[in-house]
Amino acid sequence: MTPIEDKQLHEDLTARATRAGQEWRDGLTVSDVRPLSGGSSSLTFIAEASSAAGEQQVVLKVAPPGLDPVRNRDVLRQGRLMNALHGAHGVKVPEVYFSARGESKEVTPFVAMAFVAGECVEPLLADERSAALREQTHARFLDAARMLGNLHRVVPDEVGLGDEPVVTIENEIDRWTKAFTTAPEDLRGDYETCAKALHATIPQPMAPVVNHGDFRLGNTLCDGAMVTSIIDWEIWSVGDPRIDLTWLTYFTDEARHPARPTDEPCGAPTIAEVVREYEESFGTKIPDLEWFDALTRYKEAAATALLIKRARKHNTMNPSFARMEPALPGLIREALTLLGA
Repeated sequence: MTPIEDKQLHEDLTARATRAGQEWRDGLTVSDVRPLSGGSSSLTFIAEASSAAGEQQVVLKVAPPGLDPVRNRDVLRQGRLMNALHGAHGVKVPEVYFSARGESKEVTPFVAMAFVAGECVEPLLADERSAALREQTHARFLDAARMLGNLHRVVPDEVGLGDEPVVTIENEIDRWTKAFTTAPEDLRGDYETCAKALHATIPQPMAPVVNHGDFRLGNTLCDGAMVTSIIDWEIWSVGDPRIDLTWLTYFTDEARHPARPTDEPCGAPTIAEVVREYEESFGTKIPDLEWFDALTRYKEAAATALLIKRARKHNTMNPSFARMEPALPGLIREALTLLGA
């Protein structure tokens, strides 16, 4: 985006947010729109909102111009989800204040939500390690596990999400198999054998829940030992809760994620501790986690292969991708071992 286009976007967003915001609060004006780091599928800004009720900061999440606001770019769907979850016991999400539909491919939808203070860090992928950080990571991880259990206790029908299609376990396998078909050949590994093994051994599904889709500390805001908000809901869905749980446990030291920059521990709890904390919050024991550990590695290999494909094209390879690049076929082998194949 050129400086002129960037300036125009800011000006248009300021005017549109002021108009939409006046339906939330009389006389509200939005100003000083500026970029804020956020999800990878949309543009995120912070702005000042002023009215007779006072001044506060708001976050504006905007669908990227020039593209249809669908799938992970559907910010209104993300706003609907956060509205549905706001106030749920033990679940913290930003409060959505107002939103606006798109007017064209260039004038896109946005949602305005509360600014939540907090630090956004994925400890496993961070370079810094210290005793203090390890203690903090341990506490944050367990708080995140409890919050995930509370999130999965939310019944979609009871919060207005009963019309959401359920993503079955079969759907989940097929989604990542399709991703592999578009990935570079050197990153695929023996994905076809793995897909067949996953389909042949699918466990009994659990009752569908609201899944974040990428639940880990790097998609939360934290203050001290506590999670203050779950953020970046681009790929949320309704499906089996073990999809989220085993994704979270994959970012522990014990799981030995290939993107970690060092073998020195970051301080994450053991997988057993995370699962136990989650189960106590969720209210029941969780079966067949080893199968979902295999699916998690299949998903990670497929998703990362697409990211590396894009990074190669745009010459934006980062150290994490460089570590993952030779490891992806090994993730498929790990999955097959977990499946006994």
